[in-house]
Amino acid sequence: MRFRRIAGMMLVLTAAGTTGCQNRSDQLPVALSGAQPDHGRQLIQHYGCGACHTIPGVPGANALVGPPLTSMALRTYIAGMLPNTPDNLERWIRDPQQVVPGNAMPTLGVTPAEARDIAAYLYTIK
Repeated sequence: MRFRRIAGMMLVLTAAGTTGCQNRSDQLPVALSGAQPDHGRQLIQHYGCGACHTIPGVPGANALVGPPLTSMALRTYIAGMLPNTPDNLERWIRDPQQVVPGNAMPTLGVTPAEARDIAAYLYTIK
């Protein structure tokens, strides 16, 4: 019984890891056309995201409280549960407490336009 459960979980994880990820980094910048990644980098610094996260290209952003924000374009999930889409990343950035109540990330008052720019920057990090 235990073997069947483990084998089933491995099958699910393998399938999840191979669906829809191959061209993710090519699809995301198109979905964020009109966003300003350089402004997003500045906003990341303004909102103090580096107090909790390591974020390449952002001075002083080398904290280990939250996960490192590297390779966002290649990730399958955001916060371990949301499919990694531009809309979901923007939603998470704007109001993480609404998405997953009680998580450690605070809601900072990021506007929709700012969230779009921040997401655009995060998707440029390889």
